[in-house]
This record gives sequence, C-alpha cells and structure tokens, in this order.
Amino acid sequence: MEPKSYNPYENMIAVLEQAAGKLGLESNEYETLKYPERELTVSIPIKMDNGELRVFEGYRVQHNSARGPYKGGIRYHQNANPDEVKALAAWMSFKCAIVNIPYGGAKGGIKVDPRELSKDELIRLTRRYTTRILPLIGPDQDIPAPDVNTNGEVMGWIMDTYSIFKGHSVPGVVTGKPIEIGGSIGRAEATGRGVTIIAEKCLTDLGLKPEELSYAIQGMGNVGGTAAGILYGQGKRIVAVSDWSGGVQNPDGLNIPEIVEFLSDRSKCLKEYAGEGVEHITNDELLTYGCDVLIPAALENQITADNASRIQAKVIVEAANGPTSVEADEILAKRNILVVPDVLANAGGVVVSYFEWVQNIQSMAWELDEVNQTLKKIMMKAYQDVRRMSQEKHSTMRMGAYMVAIDRICTAGRLRGGPISMA
Repeated sequence: MEPKSYNPYENMIAVLEQAAGKLGLESNEYETLKYPERELTVSIPIKMDNGELRVFEGYRVQHNSARGPYKGGIRYHQNANPDEVKALAAWMSFKCAIVNIPYGGAKGGIKVDPRELSKDELIRLTRRYTTRILPLIGPDQDIPAPDVNTNGEVMGWIMDTYSIFKGHSVPGVVTGKPIEIGGSIGRAEATGRGVTIIAEKCLTDLGLKPEELSYAIQGMGNVGGTAAGILYGQGKRIVAVSDWSGGVQNPDGLNIPEIVEFLSDRSKCLKEYAGEGVEHITNDELLTYGCDVLIPAALENQITADNASRIQAKVIVEAANGPTSVEADEILAKRNILVVPDVLANAGGVVVSYFEWVQNIQSMAWELDEVNQTLKKIMMKAYQDVRRMSQEKHSTMRMGAYMVAIDRICTAGRLRGGPISMA
C-alpha cells in the first residue's frame, strides 16, 4: 500500500479540529473555518518572447473575513495548487489573529517556475494575473503581498496595474512594495527579524543561552537569509544553511555575509559555493544536522514522519509556512523537541505589512526604529499569549497558537451575528 501523499489543506484541518477540541468548542462554532469564503481559479494567457502563446493557471483564495479585510501573499511556484493555496490562506487567518491585527486570511499563486521566464514575460504574467483577480482585491477588501519567488518589484507591477484600472494611484492595494512607491522601511526584513525575536525569547524562557547555541537554517531566501544575517550580526554561530540546490556546513560557524554576497547573484546557488572550511550536505542532512536550533525557512512538508526521529535540534523555529507534518509533530512532541509554530514565528512579515497599509492610508511614513520597536512589541505579546494558552491547556505551542487564533476568530464571528443568523 502506497503512503498517503501530503495534503497541506488536510494537514491544516487536522490541527484545527484538534485545537478546537481542546478549546471545548462545538463543531458548529468552528465549522466555517474548514472552508474558504471564496476561491478563484483563473487562466492567464501571455505572449512569450518567442511569440508563442502560453496559458498559466493562477489562484486567489479568501479564507475568513470576520476580523477584517483579507491579507496574504502571492507565490510563483511550479508546484502551486489549489489545496496548497487554501491551506496557506487559512494559516494567514490564524496568523493575523495570533498577532491580533485586524485582518482575515487570503493567499494567491501562479503555477509557474519563474526562473524559466524572462523579466518581460514575468511582467506580462503579473499584469494579466492582476486583471484576473482585480474584482477581488483592494485596500479595504483584499491586500496581497510578496511570498515565494515574488518580491517588492512584483508588488509594484500589481499596484501599477490595479491603479491603471482605477484611474488613480492606489498604493494600499498591496504591501511589500519598494519604499520609493509607498512601501515601508523594514518590511523586507520583517519576517526574518520576527523569527529571530521569537527564537531569542523562546530560548531564554527555556533557560538556554542563545549566544552559546548552534543554528541551522534551511532556505537562504528573503526570510532565511535575513534571519541568518541578523543572528550572525548578534554573534550567533550558524553551522549549516541550504537553498534549493543543497546545503553547506561548518561546525565552527559559516561566514554568512560572504554566503549572502555570493547568493546575491541570482544565477548562483549554494552547491557552487566553496568557502573556507565548508563541506556540502543535502537538504535532508541539514534538517537532521547536529545543531541546537533548527530554522526551516523553505517550503511546506520538510519535517515528516520519515525524518522527525532523526532531528537532532533541541528547538525548531518554523520560519516557513507548514514545514512540519501532523505525524512529525507527534514524533517531535514525544521526543520533547520544542516546535515554535509558523503561525507565530513567521508572523513578522504580516505585522509590518499592516504597518505599511496603515502608513498608506494615513499618507505618512514611519522611521525604522518605530517599525522595529512596534514589531518587537507585537511579536512579544503574541508569544506570551500563545505560551500562556499552551500552559493553561497543557499543550504544544502549535496547539496553543491555534487555540488563541480560533478563539479570536470565532469570537469575532459570533459578535457579528455568525453564519447561522443568515439562515
């Protein structure tokens, strides 16, 4: 019998039901959270540079709006699919509730490998996709942001396309934009910075000394690379990092600034890096590497039932969305390995996206110190809320985070009258 394939949406529902049960909720109190409020699948025809017409598939899923407008990133990835986007949209609802900002969750994506497209082709793809989802998005309706393989430049193209159709500039339609066109200073580093804030607090609460520990990071994109740079700047010893091509390790510590500089050339990858004292490892070897703190910052379903028993880290801080399967969670809990869940650990990005949205609405800009200080304040409060809930319910931090989120979303829905009042 073949093993059941991983389905991130089913994974989300399994955790949701478990957390709702621990809260003592009846099914009709949280049943709507299993289903997105709206799903859109679009075809995106574009003319390639060689004159060929290709049609790509795109998605936008809006999960829950009880607490405010929908919020969530757009990813360009060859494996994007409806179930993945639905799960990511739900995680965004929970994430926004955990950090207590007035948003619901959404997510979008295009099934494409952006490395195979020229910049002009990506611009045409982005603009046509924007026209397809145009009726769903807006600064008071649904606010996209960058995600895997998208960035501030892509957000600029979306904002421009939306603004053309509206007849005036609408910077608040997306967040994560370049600073020069309404983006917030500190937004690009916010997710990685939030990961380091949560990691530091969690390790200190465990009675560990963060500066004496070793760290391994899977993924050297915006989130993982930023977290690595901040940790290195604080004097932390990072012993292994990886990207899509594989990883490198050095038990004495890696030269992170040199690696970041090497990878700044997008044509290069870590399998080509040959720094002093470096040995090459696979991504699976990185996950099971002999370190104290593991930070998965790549894609979903990386820590599974197949490798959870071989994890050597004492603490896992999830910088990626959904990197740990339900089965792996159970194994890690039995082994007393603390997992700081994605919906808490990587929420720094959406927090500073909220700051950017507020700045756009108010037509003003904050200073970097104000952004970073307010980010830390919100992340620390969210951490304390999750820790308190997990202690009260004698549960893992993931269960604690989900319980905080479900309670807040269900309370908002009930105060608005709930779906039953529409019958």
